Amino acid sequence: MGCVNGKCCSRYPSSTDSDSGGYGEMGSCRNATNKHILTQRSLEIVPVPSQNYELQYSVLTQRGYYPDSPDKENQDSFCIRTQIQGNPNVHFFGVFDGHGHFGTECSRFVKDRLAEILANDPTLLDDPVKAYNSAFLMTNYELHSSEIDDSMSGTTAITVLVIGDAIYVANVGDSRAVIAVKNGNRIVAENLSSDQTPFRKDEYERVKLCGARVLSVDQVEGLKDPDIQAWGDEESQGGDPPRLWVQNGMYPGTAFTRSVGDSTAEKIGVISVPEVSMVRLTPNHLFFVVASDGVFEFLSSQTVVDMVTRYTDSRDACAAIAGESYKIWLEHENRTDDITIIIVHIKGLSNSGAGDTDGTTGGNRNPTSSRTGRGSSDSSAASGSEIYRSIRSEFTDLQLSMNRSPAIVVPSPSQPWELDGG
Repeated sequence: MGCVNGKCCSRYPSSTDSDSGGYGEMGSCRNATNKHILTQRSLEIVPVPSQNYELQYSVLTQRGYYPDSPDKENQDSFCIRTQIQGNPNVHFFGVFDGHGHFGTECSRFVKDRLAEILANDPTLLDDPVKAYNSAFLMTNYELHSSEIDDSMSGTTAITVLVIGDAIYVANVGDSRAVIAVKNGNRIVAENLSSDQTPFRKDEYERVKLCGARVLSVDQVEGLKDPDIQAWGDEESQGGDPPRLWVQNGMYPGTAFTRSVGDSTAEKIGVISVPEVSMVRLTPNHLFFVVASDGVFEFLSSQTVVDMVTRYTDSRDACAAIAGESYKIWLEHENRTDDITIIIVHIKGLSNSGAGDTDGTTGGNRNPTSSRTGRGSSDSSAASGSEIYRSIRSEFTDLQLSMNRSPAIVVPSPSQPWELDGG
């Protein structure tokens, strides 16, 4: 959702898709096929030898349609890095949804620095959750200190770190990660992240305690009663969601409660502390999807998973999901958001491959204790701010020791997934 003016606040120079993402350390991943006619991407495969399975992935990023800003570029970025720290069992996937006047610069900066900081953290394999928290905070600090004006610009971030047979998901903002789980004869979508918006009671209460006014645009403009602090759910009220405002001003108007950058919004409770969760992969986990809210604004997690299962080639699925998202956006609004989607299939994982024989997946392995913020047993309205202060204190000590478009053509479905297949 981004800032109050959507993600089309002003005009930008044009760019190509290749500017919107990067693969970084490709390691020993191999190209399975030639470039796809619609996505212009190759299907990549990377092994996870410690568990004897493979990740097969594809990506698509699509500039939104902005009739009032025809030169506005794609503010989404993505980052895929394999063999983090030279380890063949550690891989990183991230989508970064920039917003504001300098949103493109913010998303590109964050996708590079976050992955780099994680890759250089010697504690990554021992404590991935702590490493994730430190990396987000460090990246946020570096963005503030850079030449990029992030006072009213920033980026959300949804990232998945694969370590052996465990995946660690860190989320800041309203993009999303979803995993497909085989359940009998069905394939069920399970969210790996929870959108951080004022629709969430815990996030609403946290930012209110930090001084934010939480109102929809209609409420700010006097068209609706500002004292009615109830907005229904995200599905029914997505067109005019509750947003964050300073007490005596008509800014910043963010529809999310966490992000990287947005230094003005930080003063009213927007934080860069991620919510981190861990999931142990099993043979019933078929694939996961990491995507910007350009996809999930109008498509449910289950719809996205259902669409992926209709295609044998995940690049076809990427194109179909982007095309459907694009179409539905135009049914509801006169523009579309930028759209970025990564699909990662989990191939060949078996129970016999489970284990920790090489120490690759050491550290905090418990899904309950691996959560930060929402879902914690002792969480409160101020928990996000408390976590932020705690990590910030640790970070300060560390810091002192350092030197400082046209619519997509949707492919026809191919043979659907076989539930018993690999």
